[in-house]
Amino acid sequence: ASAAMKATGPVLVGGRELHPRASSVITLLAPALLAALVVTQTVGEDGHLVIDARAIGVAVAAMALALRAPVLVAVGLAALATATVRAFG
Repeated sequence: ASAAMKATGPVLVGGRELHPRASSVITLLAPALLAALVVTQTVGEDGHLVIDARAIGVAVAAMALALRAPVLVAVGLAALATATVRAFG
């Protein structure tokens, strides 16, 4: 079923250009799916809402990125914050 779904796009579109509006929607899908994955992995566990050290790490990374820190710095700060909360919490 998965292979059939993946093959549907190229079969239907073939070598034709997509409508610019459809292309812009497809461009937005990857960031939206990534954001959804981050949220579900951060605050969801076994179908329940869980706020733990991971949420602190994501919040620290979001603040670092809002302050225009490089992504690598934001990831490092998030890991440090998560590890600190887990060590002392």
